[in-house]
Amino acid sequence: MTNPQRTTMPFAGRPGTGPSIGSPSAGSPSSGRGTGGAGQSRGTQPAELDDVPVHTQVWCSVVMVPLASFMCMAQTSFFSQNFDQNSAGFLLMILCLLVAMPSGFLMLARSEYPEPTFWIACALVALLPYDSLIVLMAMSALLARRSDRRTGIRAVAAGTLVTVWSQVRDAIQPPNASLWHVVFAKPRTNTEEEPIIMLAEEPTIVITAVVTALVASAIAVFVGLHIRSRARLRTANAVASAATDHAATLQTDLNNQQLADAIAAEAHDTLAHSLSLMALNASALKAEADRLGDSPEARALASKAEDIRRQSAGALDEAHAIIDMLRNPQQAWEQLAPSDDTSLTRESLDALIADARNSGTQLNTWIDIQQLSGLDETIGKVAYRAIQEGLTNARRHAPGAPVSLEVTAGPAAGVHLHLSNPMTQLEGEVPDTARPGTMPPASIPIRTPIPIRTPIPVPTTPSSTPTSASSSTSAAMSGAASTPDGRRATPYHDGSVSSHTVPRAAPHAVDRPTHGVGLPGLAARARSVGGQCRYGMDDRHLFHVDVQLPWRG
Repeated sequence: MTNPQRTTMPFAGRPGTGPSIGSPSAGSPSSGRGTGGAGQSRGTQPAELDDVPVHTQVWCSVVMVPLASFMCMAQTSFFSQNFDQNSAGFLLMILCLLVAMPSGFLMLARSEYPEPTFWIACALVALLPYDSLIVLMAMSALLARRSDRRTGIRAVAAGTLVTVWSQVRDAIQPPNASLWHVVFAKPRTNTEEEPIIMLAEEPTIVITAVVTALVASAIAVFVGLHIRSRARLRTANAVASAATDHAATLQTDLNNQQLADAIAAEAHDTLAHSLSLMALNASALKAEADRLGDSPEARALASKAEDIRRQSAGALDEAHAIIDMLRNPQQAWEQLAPSDDTSLTRESLDALIADARNSGTQLNTWIDIQQLSGLDETIGKVAYRAIQEGLTNARRHAPGAPVSLEVTAGPAAGVHLHLSNPMTQLEGEVPDTARPGTMPPASIPIRTPIPIRTPIPVPTTPSSTPTSASSSTSAAMSGAASTPDGRRATPYHDGSVSSHTVPRAAPHAVDRPTHGVGLPGLAARARSVGGQCRYGMDDRHLFHVDVQLPWRG
């Protein structure tokens, strides 16, 4: 009648999945539910442990509801033969028949309320001339869904008594008002011409009814216990499977942590050591430059040495931070969350551009950002990392070459970043993305080369206001602003900039597996937030990185 439901029980000990062994909610005395808890006698079970997860099948309900109603109506129709049509008893039978018609729908509540369903069915059958089939169905449902011994004993005793009473009540009725007499009557005798002829004595009919009631009760009990055992078996299998999965997860986490610890130790012994030596050598170089006197060459050398020392010290701090994240993965997620230093803000963009120029990069910028304070932090972090990666890639593969940076951000157009720089070959090296056999270079037609012009300063107004005023002021000071490709750009009344020939990188094959570093890693980050990243070289040997990200507030 019912089938057990496949459920995955929470495994004790896994964080966030349920009470662990020994916790107050798992049956300790402090919970008031365990053995010996306050207000509960020894040997009783909590209501949660009494429930058995059994799923009610739709086809069972489709069969049980009409069958229960039909048997109640059939028993009532036979019982009504004891009364005349004009008597009060016959009117009562009509009312019982009206109640019997929807009585089968009581079985729909057997899943959520098995005990009330059973006791209501017992009351109907005991007080009204109904058949006991509805009681047997409710008793099976109750035994399947409740494992408490006292509840089961009460249900079996009450269900058996009501079933026997229902069958005996029908068996002692007159032959024309009894279903059992019809069973034992001679065929074709209960007609107008020939009265009913019984093939068995009254005691035989009553004893048969009692035996049948007992057998039917036993079958109902066995069916309920069988369904309960199947449900418990499925639950035990689910718990065992959850325990196995949890053990495998713990082993995987342990292996990953061991690998992370090994990587952290190796990074500490190699990378951190090298950066420390670089900072130490830069300090020594600055000290030697200070001894050369106050000449312009000595001051320039000392300034460069100080920059190298400062950048080495910053890189060493970042290396230590990454090593700490490897050793403490639980704190790594907090450190990887977007912050003011790693998200696209006016201050972080100012600092990023200043660091690039201080390192000797000739950087031309075109900035048009509006309502930057309303940008989602995740999108802002991807945009910041995109600019950082583009500048790093240009310094690495084209040292000394001018770099053009365009940043456009607003709710209407989203976030658009474009970096371009002429390619220079140092000792025959080219970027990994432009080497034959890795990723095909994109063919991007450029009408004019990127000019070397006076950089437009990044606006430093508060991030809650748009930068249209700053862009217009910069354009007015320089006569007319130019986009990174050398075209004139005219500010509109709303502060946005018209740029019709900004070079765009052709679509790049970034759907292949990547190593998660460099430009392929940047492309993966852009895709993770619903954007796209394109990069490649044009026919004029200019390398472009173009990132388009959606705007999310």
